[in-house]
Amino acid sequence: MEDIFLFVKPSASRLTPFVRSDAVGAILAETLGHPDREFTLAELGRRTGVSGPVVHREVGRLVDGEVLRDRHLGRNRLVRANPEHPLFTLMRDLIAATYGPVPVLRELFAGLDGVERVMIYGSWAARRAGECGPFPRDIDVLVVGDAPRKTLTALASEAGDRLDAAVNISRLAPDDWRVDAPSPFVATIRSRPVVDVMSGDVHA
Repeated sequence: MEDIFLFVKPSASRLTPFVRSDAVGAILAETLGHPDREFTLAELGRRTGVSGPVVHREVGRLVDGEVLRDRHLGRNRLVRANPEHPLFTLMRDLIAATYGPVPVLRELFAGLDGVERVMIYGSWAARRAGECGPFPRDIDVLVVGDAPRKTLTALASEAGDRLDAAVNISRLAPDDWRVDAPSPFVATIRSRPVVDVMSGDVHA
C-alpha cells in the first residue's frame, strides 16, 4: 500500500514563539546544530523539507541578522552558523530543544542496517505540523524495519541525552506498516501528523 499524506505548507511555529516559522526553525536546527559545517541552499532544502524559494528568503534574513554567514563558491552559495553572534549559545540551545529532534535522529540513524523509515509522531509531530497545544515533553519515534531492539534502545538513550528529553522508539515490521487493514496503532499514526526524519518532510 502506498503511503498517502498531505504536505504541510510553512507555518507559524507551534513549538516556540521565539522562532518566526517552522521553516526558520528547521533551517536553524541544521545550521546551529552543526556549526562547523557549510551547507548549500539546495542541501538545506533537502534536509529540512523546505521549498527552495523559502530557504532562499529565510537564509537571506538570517544572514542579514548575522545569525548565519555566507560565501559564494562558484555558482553555489554556502551558509553556516555564526558562532560569534552574541546570542549564539542561547539560540543554539533553544533550537536544539525545539527543532533539534530531526537532525539529531537523522545523524544517529544514518547508515543503520535494518531501517526502512524513521518517523516522529505524537505531540511533537503535531506541534511541528502547526497544531496548537502544550510543549511536547517527549519524542515518539516509529522505526519501520527490523533493526535489533537492543540497538534501538541504545539510540533512544543517546538521543534523549542529546535532546534532554525522553525519546520513545517503537519498531514496526514493513509489512505491518503497509498492510491494507492496519492495527489500531498503525491506523492512528496514519491519521495524525508525522515528520519523516530522513527528509524532514512534514505530513498530515
